[in-house]
Amino acid sequence: MMKKLNDYVDLYKKQLEKGDIQKAYTALVKYVTKLGSVLSKNLSDSYTFGSLFQGYMDYTYFYYSNDFLKKRKLRFGLVLNHQKMRFEIWLLGQNLKIQDEYWLHFKNTKWNENRTIRPQYSILETVLIESPNFNDLEALTEQIEKALIAVSNEIIGEIQKSKLE
Repeated sequence: MMKKLNDYVDLYKKQLEKGDIQKAYTALVKYVTKLGSVLSKNLSDSYTFGSLFQGYMDYTYFYYSNDFLKKRKLRFGLVLNHQKMRFEIWLLGQNLKIQDEYWLHFKNTKWNENRTIRPQYSILETVLIESPNFNDLEALTEQIEKALIAVSNEIIGEIQKSKLE
């Protein structure tokens, strides 16, 4: 039997009454906000960082870019994927035409192996931190920063090889 909206709302209400979801969500959004500030300060020579987008309990993210990417109408997103509870980096194009153009290049790279169609919102999505330890936020921030630098540089290198402008 298919559930109706009231069935889902009842389950939702029961979870909200416990209070754990609100606490976790608030803490996660607060952490990603602080992470954006730390990265913006530490990596200001390499990237500019945008504002936080909370999403709908699905993704919390912010964009970051540099002149090389902006010239190509590209940017990165640092994404907290709530369902999989992991951090990801997404490469995004300014519009569908750009996303499709870069998808054609990236679909045959390690970034999109096992994908036959372009991701819904991006050119590529890659896992940055598979199982974040939220009990040590300082160490997690350092881990994310190091991984972000390495992965971003690698993707930019791939874009440079692509000869796409």
